[in-house]
Amino acid sequence: MRPLRLMKVFITRRIPPEGSAALARAADCEVEQWDSDEPIPREDLEQRMAGAHGLLCLLSDRIDKKLLDAAGANLKVISTMSVGVDHLALDEIKKRGIRVGYTPGVLTDATAELAVSLLLTTCRRLPEAIAEVKNGGWTSWKPLWMCGHGLSQSTVGIVGLGRIGQAIARRLKPFGVQRFLYTGRQPRPQEAAEFQAEFVSTPELAAESDFIVVACSLTPATRGLCNKDFFQWMKKTAVFVNISRGEVVDQDDLYQALASGQIAAAGLDVTTPEPLPTDHPLLTLKNCVILPHIGSATHRTRNIMSVLAADNLLAGLRGEPMPSELKL
Repeated sequence: MRPLRLMKVFITRRIPPEGSAALARAADCEVEQWDSDEPIPREDLEQRMAGAHGLLCLLSDRIDKKLLDAAGANLKVISTMSVGVDHLALDEIKKRGIRVGYTPGVLTDATAELAVSLLLTTCRRLPEAIAEVKNGGWTSWKPLWMCGHGLSQSTVGIVGLGRIGQAIARRLKPFGVQRFLYTGRQPRPQEAAEFQAEFVSTPELAAESDFIVVACSLTPATRGLCNKDFFQWMKKTAVFVNISRGEVVDQDDLYQALASGQIAAAGLDVTTPEPLPTDHPLLTLKNCVILPHIGSATHRTRNIMSVLAADNLLAGLRGEPMPSELKL
């Protein structure tokens, strides 16, 4: 009897334990992993990918033509532990007949919770207030000191009313938001009905919203969408939040808008690049709150993501339907 030929699988980083365990149980796979929380150097990745049948990667791993060439003809499946796929060279992947798994849905709630947290943190100036407590700036109660902007009776504009955009609106509604606006590729009346959200143009959303939350995918149409014109349309009292992708925002234009008082404040969970250099001008501004891309960072969510990524990979290698396959 011929011995079973194991399929080579490479994982680009340490992943949560439940996903690792799922792969460890796969008797038909030989699993190799970059045993670090830090990214694998590019040269090492290309070498380790040679001959691999499957790849489990993260959003921060650039899977391009050069890497696909280095992997060779054996590569059948790429499973990314993310909902975003802008790090994957999809045209090249499709051309080679490689299947792609991803992890939508499972991170929706955690990301929406983070978006609301970031919005509240920014509009109520919490980092500034905490700093004042620590540096002695808190002297007495003053009527206008540390005043921010509240959600009650406000208009909230959401760029991208997909799963995450809807989950954000669902969580903001009980705060007394008076009106929801949204923009995107096309109207979504069925999804918008729950919030009585109005489909408007991008300039109208920018001009009429008190709070703007960007929750769209990164596409050629959305890259650089939030630029100088966008910020000039906004109210001077408006707060801008981005939890989608850094490239949706022109950060130089955002800096100018914040520094000049064109808009009131901004909260970002995503930047360009990531990590953002510690000497970046945005980090000098009191009215800009920046987080290190932690939208899905709960223990439960990351474990579920890792299991789904593992299940996608194994199903693809075995020629079975993936739990969540990206249709190319």
